[in-house]
Amino acid sequence: MGWMVWTLPTAIFFAVIIGGLVGMTVWELRSPCTPRRGLLPFVTTRGDRFFLGLLAAGFLALGWIGLTDASSWVAGVLALGGMGAVGRWG
Repeated sequence: MGWMVWTLPTAIFFAVIIGGLVGMTVWELRSPCTPRRGLLPFVTTRGDRFFLGLLAAGFLALGWIGLTDASSWVAGVLALGGMGAVGRWG
């Protein structure tokens, strides 16, 4: 039976995701958002954009790692930029 190995990078990854979800929940409780339409072709809330940003970040990082031999740090920066773009203008 195999067990998942909790390395420090894995723990940090999940802690950042959980921290983002907790932060978004507190933000929504203190200041409810109104759905808006941005560059995405449908109306979204902050939570929708956060979720779509996480998906975009994952796909950008996997694409970078799968298609290039360059540093994975670049993939992380690219992923964060993609998530920020979806959050801001999506």
